[in-house]
Amino acid sequence: MLAVFSGAVVRAPEELVLAGNRTPTPKKSANRLFDTFVRKFSSSVAINIDPLARISYTHETESSMQPRSFAVKDDIFCTFEGALENLASLRQQYGLGKNANEVVLAMEAYRTLRDRAPYSTNHMLSHLVGNFAFIIFDRSASSVFIASDQDGKIPLFLGITADGCLAFSNDAEILRDACGKSLASFPPGCFFSTSTGLRSYEHPKNKVTAVLAATEEEICGATFKIERPNMQPTDVLR
Repeated sequence: MLAVFSGAVVRAPEELVLAGNRTPTPKKSANRLFDTFVRKFSSSVAINIDPLARISYTHETESSMQPRSFAVKDDIFCTFEGALENLASLRQQYGLGKNANEVVLAMEAYRTLRDRAPYSTNHMLSHLVGNFAFIIFDRSASSVFIASDQDGKIPLFLGITADGCLAFSNDAEILRDACGKSLASFPPGCFFSTSTGLRSYEHPKNKVTAVLAATEEEICGATFKIERPNMQPTDVLR
């Protein structure tokens, strides 16, 4: 799956900007990144959402135990990969029918988070049990919401394209070619939103920082870490 968002929607993490500046590498535009993904996966579905966002997903290479799905309703677009172990109880919690799948559940959970303030993001995400990564774009609010499970079982990466767009994908190779060293793995137990940036819901009181790559051979220019009280600030971006 791939999602690309313009700077008008979301601001890229400063840590990725600094990682790219530290080791300048060739990059591609958001358009070229998107075209590359669609060409690589010929059966992929591509959705252009105004000039603000692009989302593409494919069932190629997916695991039967961790399927990918996509849905859109009321200007909320969502792509989901993985499976929730407690889907049945979550359906009841959110008042959904027995046929509602993970992507529908994620959209409803986001809608509840958006509309029923005060409602804790940490509370909502900690109730999702299983292996998952999902990307939501809310066109009505021009906002992004992305999350990964606490064990990071579903690979997800984020990077900055040549024209400053923020991209998310489970395909590290495609992002590396487009984003160079402005690339990082999405940290487990975290979420990213337009309003908050990158935060940990597993350890909500701890700051998320980034450690620069130690060698040029590393794919990612930075690695996001959740700070612990005794963490030593070794080459950490502030």
